Amino acid sequence: MLATSVLLALATLAGYALLCAASPFGTCRKCRGLGGKVVLDRKGRPKKAKPCRRCKGHGKRLRVGRRMTNHSRAIHRAGTR
Repeated sequence: MLATSVLLALATLAGYALLCAASPFGTCRKCRGLGGKVVLDRKGRPKKAKPCRRCKGHGKRLRVGRRMTNHSRAIHRAGTR
């Protein structure tokens, strides 16, 4: 039972690592990939207000796993010079 759960956890981590390698950017959770909050003007038409602070208006953010990978590579590079 313990071995099965460990294998399941390792398979999940390996899948996430492959996802981060294949697609390092994910949609922003704050603006849902729109780049900012959509508001309605006085006539009821949608318009974009301010750009999202998290993704700076791009709608995409670097995944947590990719950020950790980049940081560990930078530490390794700095330590082997």
